[in-house]
Amino acid sequence: MYIDYIDVYRYNWFMDKIFKALADINRRKILTLLKEKEFSVNELLEGFDIGQATLSNHLSILRKAGLVDCKILGKQRIYRLKKDILLAFAENMRRFAGKLDESFVEEIAIRGIRV
Repeated sequence: MYIDYIDVYRYNWFMDKIFKALADINRRKILTLLKEKEFSVNELLEGFDIGQATLSNHLSILRKAGLVDCKILGKQRIYRLKKDILLAFAENMRRFAGKLDESFVEEIAIRGIRV
């Protein structure tokens, strides 16, 4: 029973990290860029209007969420998207959404209109 609790705890912690990582537009842009190829920090920085420290902070959050990986080549850090983690997250969300019945979805839509 204790192991089940730990697994649920780890699962929720992992999901919280991913949701936090995806909440920022700059981090979503980083993931979009990394979808095509690996980039160094300096190469990524060219596509943003932010400083290197801010970009590094965003990359750190993405690494903690498990969405990107980093390898060190000399003084450069090369980042790549961990597609397997992103796909697992997307599948998990698909399964979650599949459990919602139509009345629940309609209720959410109605509340959205009224607000």
